Amino acid sequence: MTDIQSNYLTLADGQKMPQQGFGVYKLTDSATFTQTIKDAYEDGYRLFDTAQMYGNEDDLGTALKSLNVDRDDYFITTKVAEKNQGYQSAIDSVKESLRKLQLDYVNLLLVHWPINGHFFETWQAFEDMKKEGLTKSIGVSNYGMVHLQYLATQAHEIPVVDQLECHPWLSEKPMIDFNNKHHIVTQAWAPLGRGRIFEEPIIKSLAEKYSKSPAQIILRWHLQNGLSFIPKSAHAARIKQNADIYDFQLTSDDMKQMNSINKNVRISQEPELVYEFNQQYPH
Repeated sequence: MTDIQSNYLTLADGQKMPQQGFGVYKLTDSATFTQTIKDAYEDGYRLFDTAQMYGNEDDLGTALKSLNVDRDDYFITTKVAEKNQGYQSAIDSVKESLRKLQLDYVNLLLVHWPINGHFFETWQAFEDMKKEGLTKSIGVSNYGMVHLQYLATQAHEIPVVDQLECHPWLSEKPMIDFNNKHHIVTQAWAPLGRGRIFEEPIIKSLAEKYSKSPAQIILRWHLQNGLSFIPKSAHAARIKQNADIYDFQLTSDDMKQMNSINKNVRISQEPELVYEFNQQYPH
């Protein structure tokens, strides 16, 4: 039977990526960080997702070292912040990220948000860093169709992952279809809608039907949609629970019900406005 530890997607460049990963956004307490990563690793998580903006790459590096396992046993993603975009600054910032992570390479490097100021030269830096071996795969985060189409006019390589805000209130169906057509894996960040959607009646009734938590129902929906997803938690019981979604299956009718919850409501910023402002904006 498939479980979190054995469940991989194959990216367009051939690298295998765990379908379910672990996000470390807002995990900033060094003391609990190492324990949290240890708990997640023991529960079967192998993908750990950070970013320059989170300010915790060094904590993740320390936590990974303390696991005392082979480098091939985990998959690490980081993201280049808007202030570090541009050709040379992107390369310099990734070398600094690797120093903090105590790694020779990351498995996946993402442009965190699209910005118009350094759009093409940042991607050129990514292509060159892949050639140099600083990362195995390159992708983007928060890119809409228009950003990907524009990037394709000058890119030599297409992103293999597009990490998007995606949850039952923002199901992103057209974007997922677009990514699928272009062999881009969609990875959901805030896959649980930061907990705001747990009271949805459909989710609650499905949770009762399967004797699962609302979070488990939502993550199973992502799994069956073929998405990669990276829930985050600092609570050992929830980390374990989020990994325990492989012993049941939603029916096609359940999936239709889950899809009907969509409101096209964002928790975070609108990518097109970030692109225009060249930075994330208060919201």
